[in-house]
Amino acid sequence: MTLDNRKPLLCNCNKTMTLDAKALARALELDTVPNVSSELCRGHLAAFEGAVKSGEELLVACTQEAPLFSELGEELKAAAPIRFVNIRETAGWSIEAKSAGPKTAALLALAGLPEPEPVAAVAYESRGRVLIVGPGAAVLGWADRLIEQLPVSVLVTDTAASYELPVEHRYAVFSGKVNSIKGYLGNFEVKWEQTNPIDLEVCTRCNACIKACPENAIDYTYQIDLDKCRAHRQCVKACGDVRAIDFERKDKARNERFDLLLDLSADPAIKLHQLPQGYFAPGRDPIDQALAAAKLTQMVGEFEKPRFFNYKEKICAHSRAEIVGCTKCIDVCSSQAILSESGENRVRVEPHLCAGCGGCATVCPSGAMTYAYPRMSDMGVRLKTVLHTYRKAGGKDPCLLFHDTKDGRDLVARLGRAAKGLPARWIPLEVFHVGALGLDLMLGGVALGAAQCVVLATGTEAPEYLEALRFQVRLANDIVGGLGLGATRFALVEAEGVTALEQAVWETEAVPELKPATFNLTDDKRATLDFAFDHLHRIAASQTDRIPLPAGAPFGAVVVDQKACTLCMACVGACPEGALLDAKEAPQLKFIQRNCVQCGLCEKTCPEDAISLVPQLSLARTATAAVVLNQAEAFGCIKCGKPFATKQMVDNMLRKLGAHSMFGEPGALDRLKMCADCRVIDLLQSAKHGSIHDG
Repeated sequence: MTLDNRKPLLCNCNKTMTLDAKALARALELDTVPNVSSELCRGHLAAFEGAVKSGEELLVACTQEAPLFSELGEELKAAAPIRFVNIRETAGWSIEAKSAGPKTAALLALAGLPEPEPVAAVAYESRGRVLIVGPGAAVLGWADRLIEQLPVSVLVTDTAASYELPVEHRYAVFSGKVNSIKGYLGNFEVKWEQTNPIDLEVCTRCNACIKACPENAIDYTYQIDLDKCRAHRQCVKACGDVRAIDFERKDKARNERFDLLLDLSADPAIKLHQLPQGYFAPGRDPIDQALAAAKLTQMVGEFEKPRFFNYKEKICAHSRAEIVGCTKCIDVCSSQAILSESGENRVRVEPHLCAGCGGCATVCPSGAMTYAYPRMSDMGVRLKTVLHTYRKAGGKDPCLLFHDTKDGRDLVARLGRAAKGLPARWIPLEVFHVGALGLDLMLGGVALGAAQCVVLATGTEAPEYLEALRFQVRLANDIVGGLGLGATRFALVEAEGVTALEQAVWETEAVPELKPATFNLTDDKRATLDFAFDHLHRIAASQTDRIPLPAGAPFGAVVVDQKACTLCMACVGACPEGALLDAKEAPQLKFIQRNCVQCGLCEKTCPEDAISLVPQLSLARTATAAVVLNQAEAFGCIKCGKPFATKQMVDNMLRKLGAHSMFGEPGALDRLKMCADCRVIDLLQSAKHGSIHDG
């Protein structure tokens, strides 16, 4: 049988669902028709226990009681971890439940797929060294609470007399103004400026300065109120050899490394949608502070997470020769994990900061940045399995609803409990983050047989990801619409509650599915898109070969002003994708449109401003062939006759440099008409005969 040799355990949940076990067995190609319990988690629990004891690997069609079944599975030493799939809220409770059999079969088939190959891991190590930053009263209070569990340090950022330093010196106390906090769990670097004359870590808290100060500018915060201080410096004398007080301190810049950060500042140092692992900024709310403190105590030891991305520097269109082209991955990243690598013509991704949204892979025009959790090839297997099973069970016009594993999963489940539930043709598919859903997956899904692809955003996504998703949906609709295949096959549903989601799914008009392709989605983004384009073009109602696209699209043409272009070929050297080529046999600039990612490097590199970009998708056969954009008459060396430049280039040099003083000597301009070898020979001969002045 299929389902990765897993035995499905079905339950109609106290007869609130209608399950056709025979139809499911046919669609899933099962050897035997599965039994359908009505109280698998209660009165029929013995059936579950018997299945576990049989040694079979199990797929339980219930997620509500997953904790119970998992616990029992461990006690009974199940042969393999039990898998679970929700067919109740996603199918069985819909007002279209009688038509939801094909979707139920598809969800069971999906849950039964083998686990994809694991991805590389990113490791963290934390010894629990925590720095608490913020106003003195708040940071000292939490330091006293956490010191028994974690090695604590505090950085007091105010000088208000609303607190006193503790009597016992149990943890390091710093003071000053935070300049920067960078890093991640186990590796935070904090830089601050020592703004007060008293160094709290050097101070012995002997109180001599408090007694000596004639203005009472020092209290038990052991910080000097500089508004009251009249520079008598009696405190300095009282401090004596301890030297904790220095009004002329030159080494104000301080930095330390910590494993964890609790930032209690009203204006936190890190303001990102996705904060680094180990950094907490709960604000002033005591409950939020308590929750953050509780999490801190659990973040000691060794941890790991998936390495969510793969990066191919060779085809990255970020920069060439210090000229910046594409910055889309940098612009979209909500955790600032991607930075331009100065002088390296590439980007650098800090895997410890990467949150796994996949937005970089979505917007990357070349496929240099790809998502690895899961890989696109794994997503392709999931899509083909779902769509094939759905069709085999008699389903029509499937709409794939992509959502994340947290808020999206919860919202879809709550929709299933609402009055109407989820339509029978809407198949929910979980992904780690919806930001990773790009044009290759959307067009690939429709090419493989989905009638529509819808992405659910619940309002927790970073604004950058929503903007990127809106653009991907627009591109996908423009392309299929341009082919006459309908311009409403893709949508981004932004719904924070059940009412909005219910309205969106039930008001979406169905469109007929297309003839499914047989190709597989691959980890090569451009290759997957080429497969999808070819299939959609082949079955298109409109056989147009050119589809105009909006600015910023990753497909398009390059237009060259032939009068301005000197065929210097700077654009060829700048092109990272091999879209612009020179010809070895003649002065020609060639272009392969299918390779162009519209990064703009050629446009920015051109010294003559002769290049402009035209966003469009060409589906003509010529899009994969090299076409000539410009060509010119070759200019032969006046000495040896060897072609070394174009006539236009030489004419431009003669025109621009003819009046320059460096070319005032007889024969100097003629050297511009010579190849490099002959130019050197002529210079040496002229020097030998004294026609070149010294210096």
